Amino acid sequence: MNNKPVFDYPLFAMGFRAFFALAGLSALAFIALWNRMSDGSLHIDNYFPTSLWHAHEMLLGYSTAVIAGFLLTAVRNWTGLQTVNPDQLASLSFLWIYGRVMPFYSELVPDVLIAAGDFAFLPALAYFVTKPVLKTGQFKNLIFTVLLLLMALGNALVHLQILGVSEAGAMTGLSLVVTIIIMMILVIAGRVFPFFTERGLSGVICIRNPGLDIASIAVSLLVFILLMLGVSGALLAVAAIAALVINVVRVAGWYNPRIWFVPLLWVLYVGYGWVILGFGLLSLSAFQLVLPSLALHAFTVGGIGILTLGMMARVALGHTGRAMKASNVMAIAFVLINLAALLRVLLPAILPAWYGGLVLASTYSWLAAFSLFAFYYTPILGAPRIDGQPG
Repeated sequence: MNNKPVFDYPLFAMGFRAFFALAGLSALAFIALWNRMSDGSLHIDNYFPTSLWHAHEMLLGYSTAVIAGFLLTAVRNWTGLQTVNPDQLASLSFLWIYGRVMPFYSELVPDVLIAAGDFAFLPALAYFVTKPVLKTGQFKNLIFTVLLLLMALGNALVHLQILGVSEAGAMTGLSLVVTIIIMMILVIAGRVFPFFTERGLSGVICIRNPGLDIASIAVSLLVFILLMLGVSGALLAVAAIAALVINVVRVAGWYNPRIWFVPLLWVLYVGYGWVILGFGLLSLSAFQLVLPSLALHAFTVGGIGILTLGMMARVALGHTGRAMKASNVMAIAFVLINLAALLRVLLPAILPAWYGGLVLASTYSWLAAFSLFAFYYTPILGAPRIDGQPG
């Protein structure tokens, strides 16, 4: 019997390949479409209301693609067991694509099928991530299973409102998803930032403090819980300031000034810095000194956008047998994605009268950054490893 996979191509050799390619292309498509839809120049019938579609696709489309690529690859490294074979990876990729495309066929496809197809992706991903973890007894990594299922719960709340099962819940669901993604970032940062820093800078030893890791995650989680409960004022401000301080102390233990000479490192630290800034802006928004949306976009455009771009760039190089050195193209992309965050978050706080123009400039900067990523990395992700090793 021939057991050769149907999708026996380099693109489906490992999880990061297919999903980082999808993430890069979707980051372009989603923002380009949103730009046209938000200014009224393009109207497309959609299962989602327009503003809800933007938030859903950036969080549960783009971000989940990056998470899928990272976890399917990382769990394979942690456990030594394959997470998905090429055919399973292709099927999971097509399920993700189904969730992105079907909402635009809402007049032809029943809403319940659109919801079911989109919802199914995260539980399916959790299944493939969990199997090798259970087989090897690495139960501490079940935290990622829990986080994926909580993201699925948030997605379910969005669909239940759209389907008319509940009168509200979509915004709670999206808030839960943002919370889980930030928590996942904080967990992963504690595992990879010290390792990446020591590997990238010879002679450097990072300070690891498990107690500080737990405290930073716990206090940060408290802030998001208060937000979801609608708490504002002094209580939210104090919690946000505490999260800011403890995360600064955490990162200080890993930091070395030499990171600024290594783009693959500084982009990660700056991305974490945007998460920390998000807590600072939240403390100000608690007293209505800045718009809450600025804090939200510090977490999303800044934290999630920059960190995911940086992680994809580094992981793809390492797992395709290439040197851990960012090209000039990607160094420019890292600057552009930070410029997008600056234009979307900080400058509107200083120049509110220029808000519309700044958001548009941020959009173009985001598109330029991911155009460079797609241009540079799509051929890498679709080609065999240069060292001839499997994967």
